[in-house]
Amino acid sequence: MRTLGLIGGMTWHSTVDYYRLINAGVQERLGGSHSADLLLLSIDFKPVEDMQGRGDWAGMGKLMGEWARRLEAAGAEGLVICTNTMHRLADDVLAAVRIPLIHIADATAGAVTKKGLATVGLLGTRYTMELDFYRGRLEKAHGLKVLIPEEPGRTAINDIIYRELSHGIIREESRQVYAAVIRELERRGAQGVILGCTEIPLLIKAADSPIPVFDTTALHAAAAVEFALAG
Repeated sequence: MRTLGLIGGMTWHSTVDYYRLINAGVQERLGGSHSADLLLLSIDFKPVEDMQGRGDWAGMGKLMGEWARRLEAAGAEGLVICTNTMHRLADDVLAAVRIPLIHIADATAGAVTKKGLATVGLLGTRYTMELDFYRGRLEKAHGLKVLIPEEPGRTAINDIIYRELSHGIIREESRQVYAAVIRELERRGAQGVILGCTEIPLLIKAADSPIPVFDTTALHAAAAVEFALAG
């Protein structure tokens, strides 16, 4: 079994799910008392959140590279960034180490195409929805058409992530806001919706959506299990 290095804490609420899902996946595959061989680096999210707000992606890239090197030095054979947004810095991570990165967008796109869908909605932080690092990878590398919410829905999705979900706050009113945005994406042609922030699955389940949902946390964790057990 390969050792996985997890860059977590962004936020810890979803990192808990990564730890649980990866261990459960290994145990399901191998049986008995088996669990995953993991190295978890859980960082303080507040400085990262502040850097995001300032747009200091260069500074965050240096941090991500440092964290990746720490995990590689500790024995990690593959890396998992336990957040969608920080995959904007995937190239910085790969430039800092000699081990592979299991990319969350690739794991998600694989599930979408396996289901035979061509057009999907994307929910996430404003960075994930609006910048090209995530949408572009889905579109250019995997041939998907990606729709994002229109305003004011896009701002509402982002604000609920940072003001509520990142703090473990789950509100029914916010669930209804997300459900309304998903229905609007469906009316615009989305055949499924990507929950492109690892906190969103804390709020939205399959029953809350009229179209298939793609839980990026679960899909990324499953890809991590596949990588671990392939070695």
